[in-house]
Amino acid sequence: MARKHWAMAVAGLTAAVLTGSFLWRPKAPLPPAPAATPLGWRAQVELLGGDGVAGDAVGPGPRSRFSDPWGVALDAGGTLYVADAGDNNRILRRWLDGDFRLLAGGREGFADGLGGAAAFNTPSGIALDRHGNLYVADTGNHAIRKVTPRGEVTTLAGGGVPGFADGNGRDARFNGPMGVAVDDAGRVYVADTWNDRIRAIEPDGRVWTLAGGDRPGWADGQGDQARFDTPTDLKLAADGTLWVADMNNDALRTLTPAGAVTTRIGGPWSARALRGPMTLALTHDGVAYVGERGTGRVLQVSPAGHVVAVAGDTQRFARAAGVALAPDGSLLLADADAYRIHHLRPLPMGAEEGGAAVGPSIDNPLPRNEGRWPLAPQRGWHEVVGTLGEVRGTFSGESRHHLHSGFDVRGDVGQTVLAIAAAKVGSPAATWNLGGQAEGLSLDMLDYIHMKVGRDPANRPLDPARFQLVYDEAGQLERVSVRRGTRFNPGDALGSINNQAHVHLAMGPSGYERNAVRLGFANYADHFVPRIDDIALLDAGGQRLREHRDGRLMVPRDGGGLQLVVEAWDQVDGNLPRRRLGLYALGYQILDAAGRPLPGYEQPRMNIEFNRMPPQREAVKLAYAEDSGITVHGSRRTRFRYVLTNTVRDGRLAAGSLDVSELPAGDYVIRITAKDHSGNAATERRELGITLL
Repeated sequence: MARKHWAMAVAGLTAAVLTGSFLWRPKAPLPPAPAATPLGWRAQVELLGGDGVAGDAVGPGPRSRFSDPWGVALDAGGTLYVADAGDNNRILRRWLDGDFRLLAGGREGFADGLGGAAAFNTPSGIALDRHGNLYVADTGNHAIRKVTPRGEVTTLAGGGVPGFADGNGRDARFNGPMGVAVDDAGRVYVADTWNDRIRAIEPDGRVWTLAGGDRPGWADGQGDQARFDTPTDLKLAADGTLWVADMNNDALRTLTPAGAVTTRIGGPWSARALRGPMTLALTHDGVAYVGERGTGRVLQVSPAGHVVAVAGDTQRFARAAGVALAPDGSLLLADADAYRIHHLRPLPMGAEEGGAAVGPSIDNPLPRNEGRWPLAPQRGWHEVVGTLGEVRGTFSGESRHHLHSGFDVRGDVGQTVLAIAAAKVGSPAATWNLGGQAEGLSLDMLDYIHMKVGRDPANRPLDPARFQLVYDEAGQLERVSVRRGTRFNPGDALGSINNQAHVHLAMGPSGYERNAVRLGFANYADHFVPRIDDIALLDAGGQRLREHRDGRLMVPRDGGGLQLVVEAWDQVDGNLPRRRLGLYALGYQILDAAGRPLPGYEQPRMNIEFNRMPPQREAVKLAYAEDSGITVHGSRRTRFRYVLTNTVRDGRLAAGSLDVSELPAGDYVIRITAKDHSGNAATERRELGITLL
């Protein structure tokens, strides 16, 4: 903010001199002190660029497309800069007219030069100096690059090879740096992400280490006695203090110019006030804004440590990768996995939340797997043991804990898991849950889960160049790291199946998973017609209506809202007979005694459709009634009892009921539509005759 006022004062002086009026004008008053940052505000989300579909178009904001928009920065004149990684590997700028234009790059590689002659490899964080030069954390090149206002790219430090070494310019070594900041003296600070260190580059090109040690950890202290765990972003405060988003420690850390590290908020043993802080911005008065990897929210952290969600609480962002502060206190946000750039403005008093669409578009192209399965033979056939939206429980006895987010393929324990499509790692935390049953790896749009990532059954590394095995001080394997920007090809070995005996494929970022059966797998077929086992109506207290007369269910018209519950299941060709799978879409109609649909029911109300996952955890208990899941210990069958009067589809979630109070007394029929993804629909036991009393 201080830089803005200084720039305005200089501009005013220049204008006065140019017009010859300087000597006759009274002295301009000093600019007013910046106002205090409001606390606890909520954002109206507006779209600046992108339509949720990955691409490489530039031009007017809504028609521009990005591949992996990450770092954002705003200069004093209002020009927005964006680091667009993925397959684009370029730096864009958005003029005041709203159009995005190329500043530099546009191909993957490591080359200095002017504009499109330069090349980057997965640019991440960016920062501007007071002269308008842009500094880029070029993650895949393990380098820090400088871009002038005219688009001239040079390499400030790092030589394209991962490692750790202090030194001068290209003799220094970084390991996947992701964050960068610059002070008024021209010193550049670097979040050296996979070295777990904070580095500094002097104006003369000398690189030295400010803080952090030789392995990840969490420790405050001086210099190399401090420990970080995957620092991804950093910003300078007005007093010269450096703030760090220490992602895997769930913490914000601060460093003094002398290298003393303190935890400002969070930490792995705290109450988890933060969940994977990945990017941050600072105000003039010590308020921090944080983009979280774990929740998709943008948070405000007050100087006193109070944390509130500015945006993403009701509908999460796919990956809040970059955030920048505008002069008016609003925020600019790059949502990397949604391929969008947003403007977050304070919501007017009394206004309801809403605004632009968020998240990736349902029309985003699918990965090109060309029929491949994640197991050998990749164009053979494999048994399917789970589909999107199925009810899942826990080992502690909860049968309706969450919705299944992917597509499960049975395999043998120890069998090698193979990539089904070309992919580039976008996440700064591409692996998780080492040794756990849900251990997995994220490659672009696809997550591969239930395997020993990067290891064979004996825990030997499959590819040390891409899978970095990190050991603790006792020599025990602590994690497997895969750098952002790492590429994989179809058929590459990713790991070995763990004791879960299947591979789980999830397609799309968390909260926006799409049905992976759409990928199309060689020799996959489904000619089975879904089966309906039961149709029930539950009263307002959740009790089943049971009174029948002449084969019809008696339903009081004054009993309040009813729930319609249908038990149904499916199979696919070649599966074991006991292997029951969930359905893709279900709905219902109400017919009169002559079989004619009532007004409003001419077409089935398809309230349940697992085309896209809802982000809310409670979705499972809206989609499924009690006694769903594996309800008896040791049971081999899952019960799918769908609540058709609730809505779970298109990523949306809503509770509902069936109100029959306004219908005349008499006989009716409730007809069920139950479909699998292949288009098969149930033909038997799909009608329930009722009599309204």
